[in-house]
Amino acid sequence: MMFVKQFRTGGDRNFGYLVADEATRKAVVIDPSFSPELIVDFARRHEYEVAYIFSTHDHYDHTNGNRAIEEQTGKRPLLFGHTEPETGLVVRDGARFPLGDLEITILHTPGHTSDAICLYIGDTVFTGDTLFVGKVGGTDLGSGAEAEYASLHGKLLALPDDTRVFPGHDYGVAPESTIAHERDTNPFLTQPDFESFVGLKRNWAAYKKEHGIA
Repeated sequence: MMFVKQFRTGGDRNFGYLVADEATRKAVVIDPSFSPELIVDFARRHEYEVAYIFSTHDHYDHTNGNRAIEEQTGKRPLLFGHTEPETGLVVRDGARFPLGDLEITILHTPGHTSDAICLYIGDTVFTGDTLFVGKVGGTDLGSGAEAEYASLHGKLLALPDDTRVFPGHDYGVAPESTIAHERDTNPFLTQPDFESFVGLKRNWAAYKKEHGIA
């Protein structure tokens, strides 16, 4: 059985996560950011063993707690391209990291940043700043938007409809969602083509005002 704990870590409504295999008590921490001690303390109190730490991308608001959590756990936080020292596994698209009876699958989802990853575990995907509830990550209007569009449609929307979505920030109307809900309601994902997707990005401020979106 999989356990998921969402933490409000501070910053700009950042979320951090602890995901564990209940049978073996092996856990992974995702984006500890501003409050690594909050997650480490929770893991210790509930006797979870932190096996891995991942940052979904290299922006400061997702990595600023990495040094502290490495000191507290002895585990080096992993970003795209890093090699996990104990297993020798490289953080790249399609890589699979064992977590007790669970498995972490790395999805490389460039767009917001070139190194952005999502972590697919069980029936859940942790989307960092690639996909929020009702929104998507910020990009330029050129190659970054193209990469994000491909990541959203080629990787995330290819997951099962009932996949739970846990984002990197509490930017949407709810702290979590599902792939089906985002496909049906997220205005960026309901656009018929890339040109419309970019058009919404270009006019997002006006769209938000018109539709009462915070």
